Amino acid sequence: MRKLHKIAIAVALATSLAACNSPQSTPNAAALPAGISLVADQSQTTGLAIPHKKYKLANGLTVIVHEDSSDPLVHVDVTYHVGSAREEAGKSGFAHFFEHMMFQGSENVDDEEHFKIITEAGGNMNGTTNSDRTNYFQTVPVNQLEKVLWLESDRMGFLLDAVTEKKFEVQRETVKNERGQRVDNQPYGRLYERVSQALYPDLHPYSWPVIGWMDDLNRANVNDVKAFFLRWYGPNNATLTIGGAVKADDVLPLVQQYFGSIPVGPEVTPAPKELLMLSEDRYISMEDNVHLPLLYVTYPTVYAWHQDEAALDILSEILGGGNNSLLYKNLVKNQTAVQAQVSHRCMELSCSFTLLALPHPASGKNLADIEKVIRDSLLEFEQRGVTDDDLNKVKAKMEAANIFGLQSVQGKVSQLAYSETFFGQPDQVADDIARYNAVTKADVLRVYNQYIKGKHAVLMSVVPKGQTAMIARADNFKPVAHDFGGPSTTKAEDLQARRAVDNFDRNVQPKASVNPAVELPATWRTDLSNGIAILGAQTTETPTTSLLLKIPSGQYYETPDKVGISSMVASLMNESTKNYSTEQMSLALEKLGSSISFGAEAEYLTVFVSSLTKNLPATLALLEEKLLNPAFNAQDFNRVQQQTLQGLQNSEKNAGFLAQQAYRKLMYGNHIMGYNGQGTLATVSKLTAADLQAYYQQNFKPAGSQLIVVSDITQAAVQPLLSKTLQQWQGQAPALKVATPTAVAKAGTIYLVDKPDAPQSEIRIGKRSITEDITGEFYRAGLMNFVLGGNFNSRINLNLREEKGYTYGAFSGFGADKVAGVYTAQAAVRADATAASLQEFLKEIDRYQQQGITDDELNFMRQAINQADALEYETPNAKLGFMAQILEHKLSPDFVKERNQIVASISKEEINALAKKHLNSKDMSIVVVGDAKKLRPELQALGFAVEDYQL
Repeated sequence: MRKLHKIAIAVALATSLAACNSPQSTPNAAALPAGISLVADQSQTTGLAIPHKKYKLANGLTVIVHEDSSDPLVHVDVTYHVGSAREEAGKSGFAHFFEHMMFQGSENVDDEEHFKIITEAGGNMNGTTNSDRTNYFQTVPVNQLEKVLWLESDRMGFLLDAVTEKKFEVQRETVKNERGQRVDNQPYGRLYERVSQALYPDLHPYSWPVIGWMDDLNRANVNDVKAFFLRWYGPNNATLTIGGAVKADDVLPLVQQYFGSIPVGPEVTPAPKELLMLSEDRYISMEDNVHLPLLYVTYPTVYAWHQDEAALDILSEILGGGNNSLLYKNLVKNQTAVQAQVSHRCMELSCSFTLLALPHPASGKNLADIEKVIRDSLLEFEQRGVTDDDLNKVKAKMEAANIFGLQSVQGKVSQLAYSETFFGQPDQVADDIARYNAVTKADVLRVYNQYIKGKHAVLMSVVPKGQTAMIARADNFKPVAHDFGGPSTTKAEDLQARRAVDNFDRNVQPKASVNPAVELPATWRTDLSNGIAILGAQTTETPTTSLLLKIPSGQYYETPDKVGISSMVASLMNESTKNYSTEQMSLALEKLGSSISFGAEAEYLTVFVSSLTKNLPATLALLEEKLLNPAFNAQDFNRVQQQTLQGLQNSEKNAGFLAQQAYRKLMYGNHIMGYNGQGTLATVSKLTAADLQAYYQQNFKPAGSQLIVVSDITQAAVQPLLSKTLQQWQGQAPALKVATPTAVAKAGTIYLVDKPDAPQSEIRIGKRSITEDITGEFYRAGLMNFVLGGNFNSRINLNLREEKGYTYGAFSGFGADKVAGVYTAQAAVRADATAASLQEFLKEIDRYQQQGITDDELNFMRQAINQADALEYETPNAKLGFMAQILEHKLSPDFVKERNQIVASISKEEINALAKKHLNSKDMSIVVVGDAKKLRPELQALGFAVEDYQL
């Protein structure tokens, strides 16, 4: 489930886009398959538009085709203009629930086959639901297109007979697990649904959560969701968008064949849009299992694409959009708050302007104090006004973000589908650019006065349990309680089914042609005299440059008494330098539309740089400043240290974090590998700015570093720029010296971590295992695990999720680096199914270890992995990851061919031998995080030794 956020279409400077609105071609119906009409031809647009053609089928289905031959793949998106806002009061959650049902098989596609077919085709897929739309999407090698159209059309036109009572019940449990994992068992997880109840009028379609109220789903029966499908899932309420290495002339006959016979659904009219206003400030609060209190202030504003949306977006950036914002200055920089931000979230029918902050415990401030600072900041904005930089940096950030958004076919298809669904115009580049570039200082002040100043808001206080004295003000709002009656009485005979009639056999799965040839990225290689190895590639799809610098340092270079220091160093290098304050550096990058981000991993400190190529020299000058002149000043250090400590304490409220912490400690003991890379409360609190400075001086050296470059310009153009920036950086850091520790966990023992009243339990089952390699046993063991726990249709996931309804997802796999590795099976499961889930995990692992892989599973694994190459190298970031492997492991790019040969030739006997070697569950240990009081007797009844484990 994913909430809707406004997607700004590709943005460029207005002066460069005069050619975007090319005249439409005259529709030529004679050249099209019967039943399809051309609505618009924007295939010859120039600039940063998304070329496309738009068609309409006789049954109302809108079809958009985007031709892009840069990679041998295709992305297919089917968006239905229905989300939770189309639901009836008392029947919430149906849109999201039906997203689940759409993956359960249709009349001509067997149960659980949709994911399997796409995985076997070498593709990936998913579906999402938000308030206003539901979409289903697949990216596959282009030879698999017909198969995708067959699958999507079958569930659009032939679903209902396959929706059984059993599937309905299992998916109802799966949705409950999803809510447990993403909402009820997450800190602040119920915040947004509480705010929505107060922000919108009673029974407004945005007043209930997208995932729904569980009471509503519990009342529903299978016929209710079938009725929902019949009402909203007609072709006339859908947009089919196809983008990739295709031609419209080839695609349209297939579209007509598979979708043309599907009957039109009921008429769908636009939902009403109205500007909302509150009559008073509504104060609400709740206690939660959180570390820090939070104040969430929300004003109703406009709706998506309203004439004032762009100005409100810019206002949100000024107030809380970065290190130069007012809330950052007034709350975060002075450590009154750990975090503060502002956003303007737009949906089809309504937008909301939100300011939030989490007070720092050391500040002594409660949420009433934070409210006053926020209100004072608004008054300060009135006095401060709007600057040229406010406008220019937002427009530069938009230009860069949206150009980078054009790097994948999926990104372009998603934008076309979004704009067509909500505005009837697939490509809104020129209009979107124009509305932001047209925003003036006066516009920003006007929307502030119109929607924020003196207006009423919802003010939500979330406080730790037992600390109600910290709320901003006593609650003065309570949602209306409704009684929607008992179980539904909707009957099958109440449904008015529609059925397509075809002149071909839909039961026959289309066969794919030969896999398209996939060209590996052409690379160039060089070394700088200071020891930096550079691997580069040119890609001309967008005028951008991306860099990844990997410096040999990181957690494995630390000692347990100072664990977290490399992460802190990276955080401080994202702050001020000797010549720029944090605010000045942020502004300089924002005005370029560039980003420079430092991070820390186990074996490397990393630097990621993204820039429009036209701004690369200026961006590299700022990179040089950051690399060579970090300030490590006391103010920055103290703030980052406190933010890190508060983040660690907040993470301890998360069951998944606790499980990983316990599991890591049991696998590696009191060794650097046994710690979270962020450090511990004890180690981080003892660090000093001098410690970080010393670590930087000793470890932050270029020799042995790896730089990966993906740019639209040639090696001859980019290499001198890199040399100029990096050549004066000198030195070599100490070599890595880390011994592999032994595990401290006892096999056959359950380590129980208490999380009182947890609605779900986190399970980890595993043992120490082999280290990482690229073409050796580690890679082969991953192939072995693929059908056990390495994909959606794996044995483990189908059992625990699709058959039992115990979890939202269960998986297993090998995780390793060059130093150490583990094998882990894991899931978040319903609390009342903890013991049963553990039994099923072990049953599947033991059965696979003893009986091995089947012939069908072996073929499935081979097809799924060897056909996925087309998706591996599409975007610059994907190329960065691929090329990073080459440098780190000193590989030839041909290693891909070697791995493909391994997949094609690995035998059933080798797979089974690997399973016998690595999957003996008697060698494994178990971590369970949940309500220990309830779980302990259930787990002991399984026959395991159960030990309480304290982190």
